[in-house]
Amino acid sequence: MAKKEIKKTTPTKGTKDLSLDFKGVWEYAPAPEDSKHITIKPQYDLFINGKFVKPMSKKYFDTINPATGVKLSEVADANEKDVDLAVKAARNAYDNVWSKMPAKERGKYLYRIARMIQERAREFSVIETLDGGKSIRESRDIDVPLAANHFFYYAGWADKLDYAFPNRKPESIGVAGQIIPWNFPLLMAAWKIAPALATGNTVVLKPSETTPLTALKLAEIMQECGLPDGVVNIVTGAGVTGAAIVNHPDINKIAFTGSTGVGKYIQKAVAGTNKKLTLELGGKAAHIIFDDAPIDQAVEGIVNGIFFNQGHVCCAGSRLFVQESVAEVVIRKLKDRLQTLIIGDPMDKNTDIGAINSQKQYDSINNYLKIAKNEGLDIYQPTCSIPSKGLFIRPTLLLNASQSHKVVQEEIFGPVLAIQTFRTIEEVIEKANNTPFGLSAGVWTDKGAKIFNLTTKLKAGIVWANTYNKFDPTSPFGGFKESGFGREGGLHGLMPYLNF
Repeated sequence: MAKKEIKKTTPTKGTKDLSLDFKGVWEYAPAPEDSKHITIKPQYDLFINGKFVKPMSKKYFDTINPATGVKLSEVADANEKDVDLAVKAARNAYDNVWSKMPAKERGKYLYRIARMIQERAREFSVIETLDGGKSIRESRDIDVPLAANHFFYYAGWADKLDYAFPNRKPESIGVAGQIIPWNFPLLMAAWKIAPALATGNTVVLKPSETTPLTALKLAEIMQECGLPDGVVNIVTGAGVTGAAIVNHPDINKIAFTGSTGVGKYIQKAVAGTNKKLTLELGGKAAHIIFDDAPIDQAVEGIVNGIFFNQGHVCCAGSRLFVQESVAEVVIRKLKDRLQTLIIGDPMDKNTDIGAINSQKQYDSINNYLKIAKNEGLDIYQPTCSIPSKGLFIRPTLLLNASQSHKVVQEEIFGPVLAIQTFRTIEEVIEKANNTPFGLSAGVWTDKGAKIFNLTTKLKAGIVWANTYNKFDPTSPFGGFKESGFGREGGLHGLMPYLNF
């Protein structure tokens, strides 16, 4: 670390100006992660039937590093014919190989994939950060380890389905079409591929067009581990490619994670067909802080739940409800904590908040900030510097918000937190549930009785108590209302891929 003089900034109202107590502070010297050990090809084709093949459209699109604007690679743009080829490969593999293979042998392949992800964890972490803009710490410590853990977990269930669902005779369903978003590319791929393979199904997966690289790296692992051809197929592209998967007549199940609007389209598209469907959609999660909560712990949980991941999590705690008696101290501590966050190069291990994934999302977040200003909300952002190049947005608090504000009701999907106060448990339950979404929530209190009371009253698929954004492959995840239906993770994550 290098000692460096910094300019005095105006302290938050009501706090002591600690900069008067000394002339200098210790700041972190840059600690960039090395990228020389990774290989990103200049062009990626479609992964169909165990091989990388040229797209029939002969079209490619660029994938860009959002922190620098530098082009990383060109990726194939799949059309309906490409998707049809992938589905036929998956069907052939299902009928002739995968469904006939002993379950314990299928489990061995999943174990092998998990181990190879671990072996190449550093490479996956760097590529995830370069392609998605999230901090290297998040990719390294959360995304990649959890992806490997999901393959490990479901590998263990592959030959134990009769024990998981006793007296029900579980059977695989066939070919699964899976569409994943840009915020957790590798992890979302693992969430979907691992249970599908463990239950004896084959897969056609489409990653987001803005973050396709780790899915294509995962395809390389599928080749290297000897997975039978056609068991996993990865087709890249945008909405047209996804629609071709959804509408293909020979797909038995659709699994989608993404926006509520697209989820509604998919639900209409599969209505009247025999396709099974699970949807994990948007969210507008509520943090609830009571006056008996561990305040410092709660503040750190809030920062972790919305800012460290740039708000790019469907379950991000983007609404904060604070009991009136502690509202002033919580907001003051939040402001002070935001002043310490480091925004910048996602490849720097010191960085807390990286880049926004795409220009489209960057513009959308800024538009919501304009709406908040026009609606009369008080907007607080820290005074920290941000890079002049790249898609960066300071973490933002929206103060004096109310239920009627658009920024309280709609999903922003960025580092923006709307803050409201409450007096009674009944009031906060009503406010927290007053949204179209129902994916997640967080409760901060010293009283177990309050926690158990709220978990029965909050309309959310998962409720964290005195923590936030903690995931485990053994625990199911999913939502209610416009946040979708079905569960991923745990035993519940096996059920959408089985007939009984």
